[in-house]
Amino acid sequence: MAAMKNISIIGDGAMGSVCAMLLCEKGCAVRMWGYDSKQLAEIQRKRENVKFLPGYKLPDSLIFEARDSEIFKNADLILSAVPCQYMRSVFGRLKNHFDISVPIVSVTKGIENGSLLRPSQILSDVIGSNVKVVVLSGPTIADELIRKLPATATAACEDEQLAKIVQEIFTTPSLRVYRNTDIIGVELAGAMKNVIAIAAGIVDGIKAGDNAKAALLCRGLAEITRLGLALGAKEQTFSGLSGLGDLVTTCISPTGRNRSFGQRIGMGQNVKQAIEATVSVVEGAATCKSVVELAKQHHIDMPITEAVHEILFCGKAVSAAIEELMRRKLKAE
Repeated sequence: MAAMKNISIIGDGAMGSVCAMLLCEKGCAVRMWGYDSKQLAEIQRKRENVKFLPGYKLPDSLIFEARDSEIFKNADLILSAVPCQYMRSVFGRLKNHFDISVPIVSVTKGIENGSLLRPSQILSDVIGSNVKVVVLSGPTIADELIRKLPATATAACEDEQLAKIVQEIFTTPSLRVYRNTDIIGVELAGAMKNVIAIAAGIVDGIKAGDNAKAALLCRGLAEITRLGLALGAKEQTFSGLSGLGDLVTTCISPTGRNRSFGQRIGMGQNVKQAIEATVSVVEGAATCKSVVELAKQHHIDMPITEAVHEILFCGKAVSAAIEELMRRKLKAE
């Protein structure tokens, strides 16, 4: 850990800012880069990420770096906090300045449209197959981390020693980080739970009740697990922090983007209106397209995910989608 004090953060959104605060408090030398230099300059001027985390002051020690050629200079560790659908363009722009020996910690959740790649796979595809990636995931709502409310996360990497280093770097008195070698399962769980969270928001929006929401979480987790196992993940991952833990948090949090987006749809807004009313990227909407495609390729039954896809992209009414789910052929649990 002592050798990894210089950390560069790619992405100036909510999670990138939270990680910057956490790492600065631990005495790390942190630099932050943003795709939009004007937005980055505004954050630097106000020492506050007004768009994503209003009311929380950023550390005085945090350095803002808009120059592509300088952001990786002397970095011991890179943190990628770029939305999944933008990762390829961002790292394609930056890759010529990147030292392949420097590990990357990814906090991105999603599956890329078209390629159907997970964030760690996108990094390997763009930067090189020998890039070292650790996935940091779990039930970590940004403003709760800032307020130092108790939280947990998982650092996942096939190289358990590297996962242990990241575990030590990110653990604080209020954030406990566990290790996991199942990077496939951790990334898939983190991506797919956002789709179920949209469904949970729809349930909230139509006031379907707690019984319906409980059923949704249970059956949603079953879908996530089925596809995860087909793609090579370990079953136990989906009952852990990055699986069930993150799913519950995302589906119940009043501040969650994906749940709130779904709630707006349940209350009568169309998809365009619901997206425009959301401050940040709704990861679950784009991910839903990729998950449906993966499920078709691997012949996995995912009725909730398919229903969300039909509501978002095929114009199906919420009432019709719910009726179809309730009328499905009876089966063993």
